[in-house]
Amino acid sequence: MSDTPVLVERREDHIAVLTLNRPEKLNALNGEVRRILREAFDELAGDDHVRAVVIHGAGEKAFVAGADITEFHTRTPDEQRAVYRERRIYETVADFPKPVIAALHGFCIGGGSELALACDVRVADRTTRISQAEIRIGLIPGGGGTQRLARLVGRGWASIISLTGDFVEADEAYRIGLVDVLVDEGEHLDRALELAGRMVRWSPVSLRLAKDAIRAAYELPLAEGIEYEKERFLDAFASEDGQEGVRAFVEKRKPDFKGR
Repeated sequence: MSDTPVLVERREDHIAVLTLNRPEKLNALNGEVRRILREAFDELAGDDHVRAVVIHGAGEKAFVAGADITEFHTRTPDEQRAVYRERRIYETVADFPKPVIAALHGFCIGGGSELALACDVRVADRTTRISQAEIRIGLIPGGGGTQRLARLVGRGWASIISLTGDFVEADEAYRIGLVDVLVDEGEHLDRALELAGRMVRWSPVSLRLAKDAIRAAYELPLAEGIEYEKERFLDAFASEDGQEGVRAFVEKRKPDFKGR
């Protein structure tokens, strides 16, 4: 495999695969990896051929074993604050306009867990072990490991995970909703690609609008969320794809979605 720390594959089936490629470092997130990931997501956002993204880690041991601590252990508080003012990979992924599926295996720790939390769907194999381990070194999660986690699994489990630093094994992660799909060892990437394939069949417009509305459900009160959803429906209805989909249904044929 290439020495490039992030591999980008644009497949013919409208799916892009991002491979975190530092297996010797358990795919730990350093500045270079974060930068390349941000640039890759920016490029894929503007690529009309790509309708969904799957992200996974190379090697047998880890999705991402956290941040590269050797990179930031000498920073001053002011230097770290300056880093946090920059655009971060977690928000880049969460704000990405197309579906993003994390295919997890092995260690998924700290920043790796937070990267997975920023994705829309998490597929995990049975080797997956998830931890918000920042508490072990006197820190707390800083990439969504309290906020996105609490919205996903509730206050109690978010507290247990973030305040103990303990590992959540794959079966438990699936039971509490921390991961959405659980598969046998080694099947995580295939299952994530299969799931992405079932998404990219449909209109890129409706995929984007549906993702946007689902995200709003975590940020808005119910009444406001219903109004937001209504507006996104009207946007879809007014699109060329929306009109094509309705016509195709009436005419009993397969729709030809153009992403407009």
